[in-house]
Amino acid sequence: MDVNPIKLIQLKNSWTQFKQNHPKFSSFWKAVYKTSLQEGTVIEFKVTTPDGREVRSNIKLQPSDLDFFQEIMNLKS
Repeated sequence: MDVNPIKLIQLKNSWTQFKQNHPKFSSFWKAVYKTSLQEGTVIEFKVTTPDGREVRSNIKLQPSDLDFFQEIMNLKS
């Protein structure tokens, strides 16, 4: 898989902006990553639109999901 370096720079800039907009998210994710991610863990997503409509879904983590999260965390190093 070829990685476009320009896209990586754009992604880094977007992540920096996201962290500025949502400063608690990074700490929350680190805590979850260190203490709660294991096979069988259920992660639930809930989106509430400005007009109050809710959409929900969830995923039950499998070993390959944990490998994927580890790869993402390794990008930082």
